[in-house]
Amino acid sequence: MSEVRRDILTDTWVIVRTENTEIPLNHRQPAKPCPVCPFCAGNESNTPPEIFSIRREATGPNQPGWQVRVVPDKNPVLRVEGDVVRVGIGIHDKVSGIGANEVIIETPEHIKNFHLLDANQIALVFKTYQARIIDLYRDKRLRYVMIFKDYGALAGASGIEHTHSQLIALPATPQKIKNELARAKGYFEYKERCLACDLINFELTDQKRVVLETSHFVVITPYASRFPFEIAIYPKRHSYTFENTTWEEIANLGEVMKRIGQALYEVLLDPPYNYVLHTAPNLLPIPGYWATIRDDFHWHIEIIPRIKRMDGFEWGSGFYINSIAPEIATAKLKERL
Repeated sequence: MSEVRRDILTDTWVIVRTENTEIPLNHRQPAKPCPVCPFCAGNESNTPPEIFSIRREATGPNQPGWQVRVVPDKNPVLRVEGDVVRVGIGIHDKVSGIGANEVIIETPEHIKNFHLLDANQIALVFKTYQARIIDLYRDKRLRYVMIFKDYGALAGASGIEHTHSQLIALPATPQKIKNELARAKGYFEYKERCLACDLINFELTDQKRVVLETSHFVVITPYASRFPFEIAIYPKRHSYTFENTTWEEIANLGEVMKRIGQALYEVLLDPPYNYVLHTAPNLLPIPGYWATIRDDFHWHIEIIPRIKRMDGFEWGSGFYINSIAPEIATAKLKERL
């Protein structure tokens, strides 16, 4: 049997096979040797000069002593130099490639798997994300900062195994984020409540898809999960932007990410995955620009294991087919927590 489920956050539809329990594990890729890792401590000269770092006292830029280090991507998809120019080409539109493309090196040690970092180190990584968002949003040319991690070849990762994540700052808000913002705004206008807060309260009451609850966060497998073992992490406290997250919350998030990463590693045997931080866009001083966003949007993290490829039906129809029901995924993950 299958069910067709609607994702209340994005208004997308997902076909879920509710009775299947067999996990597809055909994703393993051979490891590639890395003779000289440019991300290891001592090899700082092999990267572009750092933009930001968290480091020990009495150590200077571009030398050992750092805990987290941010450098420009060697082959950036967008560059910070220049002006935003919007051009019409017949029926088409074009915007100049202004933005930023940065690499967050998450540890000075040559560690491949994110979950092997200790929880405090993971918290420092997220503290770095926060610092970069705050800094980049001072640039009014930039509308959105997307922070994401690609792990494994099937998830689009580079050939460098040293654990790292990426940041791309854009001159326009991505359509997917706009859709989320519009859904949240519409729900708030109708009910005068945050959609994500209502979702969190329902899932905590229902408990069928709650993987983990801590003092500050709720981890769920979404009701209409698009992919097997898809995970969403929400702060319990209503907050529209990751910029406003406290250090206490970030420290707790470090523990959550470590535990969830370990559970996914054990259940899915080191799967490729992506995670993405969904936060608010840069609130420019434009009258009416996302006027209710502080009340209606709720920042969150998506984790997508890449253990299944999309087929032609999914691409053509906009429906997803999920071979593992989120309730089954929840049960299997909770066994490892």
